[in-house]
Amino acid sequence: MKFGAVPLAEAEGAVLAHSITLDGRRLRKAHVLTRNDVDAMRKAGMGDVVVAKLSPDDLDEDAAASAIAEGVFMRGIEAKPAATGRVNLHATASGVFTVDKGAVDALNAVDPAITLATLERHAVVEAGQMVATVKIIPFAVDRAKVDAAIAAAGRAEIFAVNAFSPRPVGLIQTVLPGLKDGVLAKTARITADRLSRSSSHIVAERRPPHETAALAAEIAAMSDGGD
Repeated sequence: MKFGAVPLAEAEGAVLAHSITLDGRRLRKAHVLTRNDVDAMRKAGMGDVVVAKLSPDDLDEDAAASAIAEGVFMRGIEAKPAATGRVNLHATASGVFTVDKGAVDALNAVDPAITLATLERHAVVEAGQMVATVKIIPFAVDRAKVDAAIAAAGRAEIFAVNAFSPRPVGLIQTVLPGLKDGVLAKTARITADRLSRSSSHIVAERRPPHETAALAAEIAAMSDGGD
């Protein structure tokens, strides 16, 4: 990739290095210049423009980010469309995020132009939450470096979202003298809310006296499947 000012006659098809405004129309950084863009620049009195010109072996930033996102092995994660050299990766279900740190480090060590960032291992995530992102720093990167980054990540799973498995839950709250029902009800609501994050739910609740024998009887009844 070559970067710098070029005459307008050589600008068509190049990547704009800085945002500019022409006739009230804003051309953003990384915009690929068309013939109409170049004509507008001439009319505005410009003689040259700062651009990045890709070589035949280069991938533009979006294509490079997409290639890496598609080339690594992941599970329970979907890639969003590339934009500004970035592909964001989102969980398809609520669960626990796992990541091979060694593979991520190996990919990031290939070239400073290529970066991969993720959440910490064993982070609890919600469906739709972003868990990782691929970012290409310059406007383009050599295809061989993209291939090397994918190879560095290896053929094993680099990261995954392990979906929660819903479970029926029995709740037992022992009752002390003077304990208000409202306290127990609030505890049940909070517990149910926490369980809902994994699609689990309370199927039965017991409130025996705070005595060993009573508690043991309730646990035995729930274990036997009693209502």
